[in-house]
Amino acid sequence: MTKPADVVVRAGDKVSSESHTMEELLELQKAAFLRDGIPDAVTRIDRINRLGQLLLDHADELTEALKADFGTRPRDLSIAADVAGCMVDLAHQRRSAEKWMRETNVAKVQGLIGFKQRLRRDPLGVVGIMGPWNFPLQLTIVPAASAFAAGNRVLMRPSSITGRTTDVIARVAPDYFSIEELAVITSKHGGGSDFAKLKVDHMFFTGSPEVGSSVAQEAAKNLVPVTLELGGKNPAVVDKTTDITKAANFLADARMVNGGQVCLCPDYVFVPEAKVGEFTEKVLARWTKNFPTIVGNGDYTSTVNEKNYKRIVGLIDDAVELGAQKLQVTPAGEELPNDEARKIPPTLLTGVKPGMKIEDDEVFGPVLTVYPYRELSEAIDKINSAGHPLTLYWVGDDNENLQQVADNTRSGSISGNDFALHLMSQGLPFGGVGRSGMGNYHGEFGFNTFSHARAVTVSTMPISLAEMMSAPFTKSDKRITDMQMKMWRFLNGRAIKKVAKKR
Repeated sequence: MTKPADVVVRAGDKVSSESHTMEELLELQKAAFLRDGIPDAVTRIDRINRLGQLLLDHADELTEALKADFGTRPRDLSIAADVAGCMVDLAHQRRSAEKWMRETNVAKVQGLIGFKQRLRRDPLGVVGIMGPWNFPLQLTIVPAASAFAAGNRVLMRPSSITGRTTDVIARVAPDYFSIEELAVITSKHGGGSDFAKLKVDHMFFTGSPEVGSSVAQEAAKNLVPVTLELGGKNPAVVDKTTDITKAANFLADARMVNGGQVCLCPDYVFVPEAKVGEFTEKVLARWTKNFPTIVGNGDYTSTVNEKNYKRIVGLIDDAVELGAQKLQVTPAGEELPNDEARKIPPTLLTGVKPGMKIEDDEVFGPVLTVYPYRELSEAIDKINSAGHPLTLYWVGDDNENLQQVADNTRSGSISGNDFALHLMSQGLPFGGVGRSGMGNYHGEFGFNTFSHARAVTVSTMPISLAEMMSAPFTKSDKRITDMQMKMWRFLNGRAIKKVAKKR
């Protein structure tokens, strides 16, 4: 294997990642990290700038590649989500990196008596990023920018399913980055399971819970920490006082983003029992209006490949065979589902019951299941029985009913009355909990994910902990420990009484 010392690569050399194995690229980046030391703010911001410029310079080529990978995918969606959508977080990282990386004094008063305490946020080294196919730019570029802001090098592996898009990134990346800074891993290097075995300093994965579990297991063998951004069956709850037309329009639109192929799409919805009929009629009306044609409609995103297409059709068929009711929007003269175009009509399912596959599987397609409820507790119990989703949609006012749902469920986030709005915030994290993931990123949360919080203490105090905690133990030491116990018994007793008074 080529050793790092034998290969000199500088920015501007335009060396392709494919000229080295994954292991060689990792060793190159680790050696460069040690050689150059912790990068300053200017270097970090420059890397973020170049990452953004790569996207902007090749936006047209990348959106064409995305369209080819999916079969049909609207340009406006690709620009909004996979190009312009990345720039929001990149701009925030660029603007804030210098502030976030500063060493901070965490105890000024104690420092005056000789106990100095500082906190550093140091880079980890080399970060591995494994991206999914549904938003192959957004979900690799944004974490890469966070890793750069934190001072790391990046090995990026976009999805092989969207291979044309990956090929564009791999081809143009050397025009902007040395492989010591950013190396793009493709299928020519090996599979995703091979990438998961690398001894990087942090592994970041976005994808399904099943694959995420495998990635975590491989990383654990090398004691590599992981961030897992996974999927989940996202519920929606429509409040009893909500305008049903607005609720139906919102959820109809949210379900169809990227053809339903988004980890944040609502998967199933609870509607007040008396309004289920009206809700379903209005959802179907919204879809009928939005999609007058489907098969030849360039705005209707195809299912990404045959495997996923057949899986989604199979989930619908299984539910119907076991007694569910299917309502679909099929334009006149069109036969849907369409195998050749890989297009499935917008579908509502009612009467879904345990035992149907769609009860448990994340659909990741244009299907919305509707459940009636009488009391909010029914929806809460059902949500809790399905595991922790990536997000939970609330359709209604910011009221005590929302508070009840929030207090009695668990999810990565709560989204009220709009689709994935927290992604646009610079002050909120994006991440799951339980089966929907571990860890988070975006903004300062991303910076912290790819940093090590490193404690620094310097003592000029007249007393020494080392001396106090090692033999021989004197009468003076006993007096000090007895005083400590007396003090803590008093303080803890007072705290217990304080809580008791509030009950």
